[in-house]
Order: sequence, then C-alpha cells, then structure tokens
Amino acid sequence: MKLETLQDLYVSQLKDLYSAENQLIKALPKMAKAATNPDLSAGFTEHLEQTKEHAARLKQILESHDETTRGPKCKAMEGLIEEGAEMIEEEADDEVRDAGLICAAQRVEHYEIAGYGCVRTFAELLGDKEGAKLLQTTLDEEADTDKKLTKLATSTINLQAAG
Repeated sequence: MKLETLQDLYVSQLKDLYSAENQLIKALPKMAKAATNPDLSAGFTEHLEQTKEHAARLKQILESHDETTRGPKCKAMEGLIEEGAEMIEEEADDEVRDAGLICAAQRVEHYEIAGYGCVRTFAELLGDKEGAKLLQTTLDEEADTDKKLTKLATSTINLQAAG
C-alpha cells in the first residue's frame, strides 16, 4: 500500500493495530496460564475480553472506510509477544516470573497506547468523529490496564519477587 495521504496512513495504522490485537488475543491465554498470582492471571483473562472488543472496534472503523482488516503482520507486536513467551519459558521463581510477565505486558500496553494515540489523532484530523470516539475508548482502556498492572506490581508481585 502506497502512503500518499494521511487517510492512507490512518488505514495502514488501523490495520497494523488490528494485526497486533489479534496476535495478543492468541498470547493472553498463555500469559494467564503462566501467571501464578491469581490476580495477575485474572487480569490477563479480563484483558483478553477487552482485546477482543478492541479488534472489533478496529474492524468497525475499517469497514466504515470501505476497507478490510487484511494487512501485513504487525512485526512490533510479534517481537513483544516473543519476549513474553521467553519470559514464560524462563527458569525462574514463580513470583519473579510473574514480575517479568508484568514487564512484558506493560511493554505491550505502552506500544498500544502509542499506536492508539496516533490513530485517534489522525481520526480527529480527518473528521472521523465516530472512529475517534471508538479509538479514545480503546486508548482509555489500554491506559487503565497499564495502571492496573502497575498497581498489582507495586502492591504485591514485585514485593513477593524481592522477598
């Protein structure tokens, strides 16, 4: 796809995020299973349901622009998920692995926050008010997940890992 306009870039970035979310849908159950802290495991499972909604919103936005969801695989998410998979396989104490899983998850969240912030801004500039609203909802949910991970890390898991 040749990027000649902001609209082209917007669509390209939406497709990239769609790929990222779908990769995450496959990875989150593995992370939930690997987590030994029940709150962390439940958080991954809860975020899986949100992630499915995020993908559905992206599909809705793309369809509103007469676009499909098909595009190249998001290589950044592929790398972030690979790092998370390595953490799952790491020989580590349970609490330390859980702290590492939070690190991996927060890297994913920060990547998504950056991507959603960009496309939300593009939507606003392009007059896609409904798209901007949907993207802001997702952006808020991603930021909320990041905050929950930080709270879980600082209130429990990191303390257990340090103990």
